[in-house]
Amino acid sequence: MKRFMLTLWDFLSSPARPEAEAAPPSPPVSRSRASRSTGMQARYDKLVDDMKERWGIRIHRWRNRTSGCAWELRDKSGRVDRMIESPYPKGPMSCAVFLHEVGHHAIGFSRYSPRCLEEYMAWDWALRTMEAEGLNVTDAVLKRRDDAVRYALAKALRRGLRRIPEPLLPYMPEGLVKRPRRQRSRQAAG
Repeated sequence: MKRFMLTLWDFLSSPARPEAEAAPPSPPVSRSRASRSTGMQARYDKLVDDMKERWGIRIHRWRNRTSGCAWELRDKSGRVDRMIESPYPKGPMSCAVFLHEVGHHAIGFSRYSPRCLEEYMAWDWALRTMEAEGLNVTDAVLKRRDDAVRYALAKALRRGLRRIPEPLLPYMPEGLVKRPRRQRSRQAAG
């Protein structure tokens, strides 16, 4: 009596069973985060895809912290690459920081002067976009905006900003309140 030993190759190369052929094909696997997520994360994922497409933005890197940066690269032919670094939106705070960086591209670089006003306008754009998308703008997000604008204004004042734009007056840092200059009297000048 002769015995036959089956190898793994015999199992792999055997024809498919009829049950397997009758099963419907599985849908193709998508690489987009938006198609894999559910609930609130799916909304954030869709927002990322929409913003990248609408403003032509490339993500240089996703940051682990809630800080960000936005810039443009221009080559000799005049082509512009819009770049950002920010945290990936997973909640209201990271979403606000992401949209703030997108906001720099949306409002346009150097459109507002001084630079602290540009920061304010990028935050304003981000919060209005969150509200328009039905995303939660928390008290912590508003505090983050206030702190960021105060910091930008204080920096500008330290660097010699003389005229404070009207929208930034509520953000005057404590301790840096400018006092009006004393006018010299005619007698002292004489």
